[in-house]
Amino acid sequence: MAQIYTVHPDDPQTRIIDQIRDALLSGAVMLYPTDTVYAIGCDLNSKAALQRVRQLKQISNDKPLTFLCSSLSNIAQYAYVQDPAYRIMRRLVPGPYTFILPATKLVPKLVQNPKRKTTGIRVPEHPVCQAILSSLETPVISTSAHLPEALGGSSDTFQGLSQAELFDCLDKHVDLIVDNGQEPAELCSTILDLCGSEPTVIREGLGWDEVAAQFAMV
Repeated sequence: MAQIYTVHPDDPQTRIIDQIRDALLSGAVMLYPTDTVYAIGCDLNSKAALQRVRQLKQISNDKPLTFLCSSLSNIAQYAYVQDPAYRIMRRLVPGPYTFILPATKLVPKLVQNPKRKTTGIRVPEHPVCQAILSSLETPVISTSAHLPEALGGSSDTFQGLSQAELFDCLDKHVDLIVDNGQEPAELCSTILDLCGSEPTVIREGLGWDEVAAQFAMV
C-alpha cells in the first residue's frame, strides 16, 4: 500500500514536502495533484523510477514523457528555446500548458522522443507542485493518472471518479500519494509544439481559451 502524505492545499507544510522529496530521491513513484488532472510522477533523474512509470502506464520507449519545471528560466536548462517560443511561453506560464521543445543533454533519453529528440515540459501553477519542485530542485515527471486496461484501467483518465476512488485505484501501483483534498479534474493540459517556426496545437485542453487569445496577439 502507498504511503499517504496529507498537505495543505495552499501552504504545503515544509516538513511533509521534504519527506516527499526524500522518497523521490530514493526512487519512489507518486500520485499527486496538479493544476490539471492527478498525475503519476517521479524524480526526472531516477532511471529506475522512470522505467517503473513507463511500465506502470505501459508507455513504449518511443513515446516521450512530460515533466514539470519550476519556472520559465528553469526550462532553459532542459530545452532549447527560440525567441518565438519564449514569447509564447512567457505569456502562458505558469499554467495548464505542455510545451514540446528540443531537449538538452540534461533530459534523460527515457523521457525524450527518440526520433525528434524532443520533450514535453510544463510550469504548473499549483502550490503543491511548486513546493515539491523547490524542495527537490530537479524536475518531476508528470503523466496523467490512468492505468492501462491490463491493470484495471482504461484508455482515458479516471473521469468521474472521486479522489477516494482514484486513490483506491492506484494505491497498489505507486509508493506514495500526495493528498491536498483536491478532487480530480477532468481536463488534461493544452499541448503546444514549439519546435518549428510556428506553434502547432497538439491537444486542446485546460486553458485553451487563453491560448487562442494569445495566438491572436502573436
